[in-house]
Amino acid sequence: MVSIVLLVLFLLTTPCHGNFQDFATCMTLHSISSVHSQGSLSYIYLLQAAEQNPRWLNSTSLLKPSYIVTPKTQNEIQLAIRCSKKHGLQVRIKSGGHDYEGLSFLCKTPFVILDLVNFRSISINLENETAWIQAGATIGEFYYNIPKKSDILGFPSGLCPSVGVGGLFSGGGIGTMMRKYGLSADNIIDANLVDANGRILNRETMGDDVFWAIRGGGGASFGVITAWKVKLVHVPPLVTVFTIHKSLNQEGFKLVHKWQHLASKLPENLFIRVIIQQIDGPDSHGNAKPVELLFNSLFLGLKTDLVSIMNKSFPELGLKMEDCAEMSWIKSVLYFTGYEKGEPLEVLLDRKTQYKSNFKGKSDFVVEPIPEGVFQGISERFFHQKLAFMILDPLGGKMDEISESEIPFPHRKGNLYNIQYIVKWDSNDMLASQQPLYWMQRLYKYMEPYVSKSPRTAYINYRDLDLGINQQGNYSSYRQALTWGTKYFKGNFPRLVRAKHQIDPSDFFTNEQSIPPLSC
Repeated sequence: MVSIVLLVLFLLTTPCHGNFQDFATCMTLHSISSVHSQGSLSYIYLLQAAEQNPRWLNSTSLLKPSYIVTPKTQNEIQLAIRCSKKHGLQVRIKSGGHDYEGLSFLCKTPFVILDLVNFRSISINLENETAWIQAGATIGEFYYNIPKKSDILGFPSGLCPSVGVGGLFSGGGIGTMMRKYGLSADNIIDANLVDANGRILNRETMGDDVFWAIRGGGGASFGVITAWKVKLVHVPPLVTVFTIHKSLNQEGFKLVHKWQHLASKLPENLFIRVIIQQIDGPDSHGNAKPVELLFNSLFLGLKTDLVSIMNKSFPELGLKMEDCAEMSWIKSVLYFTGYEKGEPLEVLLDRKTQYKSNFKGKSDFVVEPIPEGVFQGISERFFHQKLAFMILDPLGGKMDEISESEIPFPHRKGNLYNIQYIVKWDSNDMLASQQPLYWMQRLYKYMEPYVSKSPRTAYINYRDLDLGINQQGNYSSYRQALTWGTKYFKGNFPRLVRAKHQIDPSDFFTNEQSIPPLSC
């Protein structure tokens, strides 16, 4: 037994320039069986399940992982990190797979994926109204478990149940209750993290700077976050939802223009987002359906109170009592996800996204109302594009009360709303992606005069490599990272760099848009 331990220690500490097989051997020496090699059925299944954006599976410019590791314990994560370092492999970390640019499952150099699919336990403490959630759990799994314990508790987070909490929480976590309770990251009170040296750290042992950094700065830059502790929030027994359908025409231009002026100033328990979408696109004769305009709302209260507020603040929308539906908070989660009425809560446990397709996403923050005529230009651009979306999420309320330096997410007071741009396409042919990608670039350019400036800001969870990527194909230097770093984090970026240098000065956890240490 002693000789085996000595052999293991020797293999982990002796310099060696091995190959891919050496990594597997290193893991096998520790009886780690959760290593999936290329060509195996488990590898193929895990890789396909890993991504929610099929466009990246067809990439020829990026490598697929040499191995996928599905650890069951933090000890197995420690060993995977050590074996990867020893044998010259990068590590990418996956929790849910909703990675807009594929950075969690593709790489430019040989690498392994640490797939946290087995880290999915959820523990809810009703006495102090907190929960521990392992990073591989999806937000749907977390949502599902809360009402099993309490019908008056909830959590402010994202709308897509199949998103993993590991990435969602570490980037911020925008959702329908953020005007009342802030982001997911604003409600994190502890975390467990395995660093590049294999140390298992919590809030106290990782230190204030690192704990600050992982709550909105992108956790994969700093280590492997295995679990989060969060503060749950109170929700009423009944909430109210509505969706009003309009067309983006002259009436629609006026409605969305009015929405801009009031959405961030409404009572904090009222969230009204705007969705602009064109599903069908033009037919063979160049004709298309009118561009849709949706007003989609969650009110933490009863519909009588909601209609009263709307009649006073936004009578132009014409909201009527029959447009509203009262339901439990957890049922409103299903409503915003798009599930049909009557679907069981168990649909939240499905780890696959409802509508998987190739897509490109971008984002903006708006600090002044956009001129009404701009929405006509948006309508004209959407008229000719199939599967195009703009989602406008209002800020204000609690978001205005939190300092922009409280956590790395800086988009607080002074921001009216966030825009997410999405364009999708059906074909897996790489050539078929060129037209929608070009359309997206033109729309983003068109919006430039009307959104935040110096910098034109963006949301890290809507990752966008167009904002700045090393053209030489290397990983981020500090100078290179300033381009996108200030867009995501504004004045918080230098502190993120210091936190990175503190916990990972050798830049082991790196990708095309990871936080660089000071020495890079």
